[in-house]
Amino acid sequence: MRTLLLAAAAAAIVGASPAVAQDRWDWTGGRPGTADYRLRGPGVPVLFPELRDTLRGRAFVMRNFDRNHDRFLSVPEAREANRAFASIAGPRRGGFDWNARDTTYVIVDRGGPGGPGGWDRGAMRGYHFRQTSRGAMMQMGGDVLFATDSDVLRPGAIEKLRPLAGYLRANPGVRVSIDGYTDSRGSDAHNQDLSERRAASVRAALDEMGVTRARFSVAGHGERDPVATNNTAEGMRLNRRVEITLLGRRASEF
Repeated sequence: MRTLLLAAAAAAIVGASPAVAQDRWDWTGGRPGTADYRLRGPGVPVLFPELRDTLRGRAFVMRNFDRNHDRFLSVPEAREANRAFASIAGPRRGGFDWNARDTTYVIVDRGGPGGPGGWDRGAMRGYHFRQTSRGAMMQMGGDVLFATDSDVLRPGAIEKLRPLAGYLRANPGVRVSIDGYTDSRGSDAHNQDLSERRAASVRAALDEMGVTRARFSVAGHGERDPVATNNTAEGMRLNRRVEITLLGRRASEF
């Protein structure tokens, strides 16, 4: 195991997964200009105000203590967050210097199956990228990511996106296109709107996992460009999809 000491400017916010900063916690979320972290669940009122009422605090909680990644904070998760923060901040929690956590990071590079730079090569291979003129593209079925006629990601969809987020954090120069598609049911206007909202939901999920949203281009295409017939249930299922393209990258990299 090799330990690399990097300046935060170089380590980028890129994030290291939990267990990388000066202690074992992930401090990379919640900086100005990044997405806010919405807190919900019965654990929210239990949190210290320093965690509940600040952008950095909310990011610290959700990046480290949302154990099942459902964006829903339980009471045990909140109490664990409080204990960890109290041990770090000491008695003067209100004066805690969040910016001091941006100075240096200790990043653990395990190599081997985890891949270089901390991303999981095996998991990325499992996306089955194929080469296009724009770059390495993979498809995720709309039914896998979303409930019927919804743009709210299923809880399990976050786990499916997590290896991609890890790769993008470790490779901050890679830009991404996210394109949403529907089947032919419904009006053109409805399908266009739904495809746009679904693509935006995928971007928002990756943003919450520490990938800066400025790296993404997002578009909805409605029922255009089907990959199968819309005359069968199976064909419609295939047409309901989100395509994620790593612009300029080769599918053979994975």
